[in-house]
Amino acid sequence: MLSVVELQGLMLEAAIVSGVCSLLIVLTRRWHGAMSMDNDLRATQKMHMVPVPRVGGIAVFFGLAGAAAFAGSWNAVVGQIGLSTALAVMLVAATPVFLSGLVEDTTKSVPPRVRLLAAFASALLAGSLLEAWLPRVDVPLLDELMGFFPVTVLVTAVCVAGVTNAINIIDGFNGLAGVVVAIILAALAVLNWQLGDAMVAQLALVGVAGVLGFMTVNYPSGRIFLGDGGAYLLGFWVAQVAVLTVARNPDASTWQVLAICFYPVLEVLFTIYRRRAVRKTSSMLPDRLHFHTLLYRRVLCQKLPRVQGQTWLRNSAVALVMGCAVGAGAVASLEAGSNPTHALAIIGVEALLYLAAYTRLVRGHWCLRPDVLFGLRPERKLPQH
Repeated sequence: MLSVVELQGLMLEAAIVSGVCSLLIVLTRRWHGAMSMDNDLRATQKMHMVPVPRVGGIAVFFGLAGAAAFAGSWNAVVGQIGLSTALAVMLVAATPVFLSGLVEDTTKSVPPRVRLLAAFASALLAGSLLEAWLPRVDVPLLDELMGFFPVTVLVTAVCVAGVTNAINIIDGFNGLAGVVVAIILAALAVLNWQLGDAMVAQLALVGVAGVLGFMTVNYPSGRIFLGDGGAYLLGFWVAQVAVLTVARNPDASTWQVLAICFYPVLEVLFTIYRRRAVRKTSSMLPDRLHFHTLLYRRVLCQKLPRVQGQTWLRNSAVALVMGCAVGAGAVASLEAGSNPTHALAIIGVEALLYLAAYTRLVRGHWCLRPDVLFGLRPERKLPQH
């Protein structure tokens, strides 16, 4: 097991490499900007005012790779697998979905379905290389079916691909995806330390360090974006840490892990429902009706003053608000312990608060009636900012 000093050095390595690479991308943007810059300022989901490099995922990838190399220099072994090996294998497994996102960032030509298939490929690769298969989901009937290995593979792949895409769904404001991922990974690290699984805890903490290094350049002014590649990479990292937590620890509660990761999961599930069932459109068609987008347009743009030359202030405030909410949920989930009833109660409260707040943002008033919560339509055109 790594000492505290060694772990700090590993995290510092990941943060420094990630931060330096992010800065280099920004400083050299005139050389690669024709491919890397996000110039489509009129797209439905865009919120920035000037072109920005959207290949920050490269910096995070190199930060994690640097940590793997640094750990390998100690030949440290935790449990049955070396930490450096685990980091390297995680990066190899993440490569299909990371590259699919990176190609989309630079060419804008990779269809959503292809990226979804890449997420499934990464999930299957990680399962094979790390034996990271969900042994159970703490649902009685489904747990019996998961005794059949193909069902285990299918459920694991769906969960990993879902969480991977969920982080991409919430990416859209300066620091938002980074803050959410850092909080979730930190909470999963604490959970694994409580369970006595040092390797998975350290995998989570290295992920936190890689994110924080990128955010030193990204936040608050948004000089570089994660892009699809970075969002998919971080989403995959969160998903795999969550799967390994359950797969390696019989005492881990699947519901507690879900409660920690619940915000992005709920966002993607509600987005699919809203687009398909309410608005009768494709679930892959982008829109400006995500919770974080409505928070920005209906609250922050109305309450925070516009400061000349600092248009990023309102944008960056989204991460602060959502970070507080996600942090509160993570702390409550850790305090709940492994009791499934307590974790389910937290999930229920989080879902109810999300739906009630969403209704407030859309309709302008609080309402907990089921027909209103699940039949959400904007009553007026949203103001442009």
